[in-house]
Amino acid sequence: MTQSYRERIYAHYASKFQDKVGAFNEQEAIHWGRPYGKSYFKGWLPRDLSAPVLEVACGGGRLLHLLKRLGYTDVSGVDLSPEQVALSRQVLPEERVHHEDVIAFLEQHKGQFHLIIGLDIVEHFEKDECLRFLDACREGLGPGGRLVLQTPNAGCFWGAEHRYNDFTHEIGFNPNSLTRILSLVGFEGVVTRELGPVPHGVFSSVRWVLWRILRLKLMLWNLVEIGDSGSGVFTRNFLASGRRAAS
Repeated sequence: MTQSYRERIYAHYASKFQDKVGAFNEQEAIHWGRPYGKSYFKGWLPRDLSAPVLEVACGGGRLLHLLKRLGYTDVSGVDLSPEQVALSRQVLPEERVHHEDVIAFLEQHKGQFHLIIGLDIVEHFEKDECLRFLDACREGLGPGGRLVLQTPNAGCFWGAEHRYNDFTHEIGFNPNSLTRILSLVGFEGVVTRELGPVPHGVFSSVRWVLWRILRLKLMLWNLVEIGDSGSGVFTRNFLASGRRAAS
């Protein structure tokens, strides 16, 4: 049987595509997680620290590390890449990090999670797979549970760069297309957010000010060209979140 491109790539995804090998880097994870904990996930994380949280495609474990640092006690992850799983198991106990196909795992754990987070995964599916994945995410959540996704922004200037930056990317989204597809599969109150600079020091504060200026120029560009300021989401990657109906 011919080996699929996914089998060949994901077997070495951490080392060949993420340049992550060996030991989990805690200081790097803390630096990466600061804007997520402070700003990007604001209002989306459960107040109950015992709420069950799942990261799909948990990768090298940085988000798992952040959730653990924030005090969540029922955190788990699932990933198809053995190298990624090995890194994540340096953050959480082995039984909490599952080496499985993400969709199959979700379909076997219906209604079990209060929050599902998938950073940089939805763009890796073909279209039929994507719908099945999103359906499985909805079914994996209990009533009122939340899904959070991060994906490259096809609507920004560098959209094509990120679309083709990884050989395993199959599809691209902008805020409008992802909002509509999430609504189609049954998520309510879908909103999108930028992943721009978050001020926490002098350098990041300067970046934040300059980014606000650039955003105004991009909105003006849209307003002049199409008579509308656009989605308001201009960063290279963006977040989208919606909830499963409470009943």
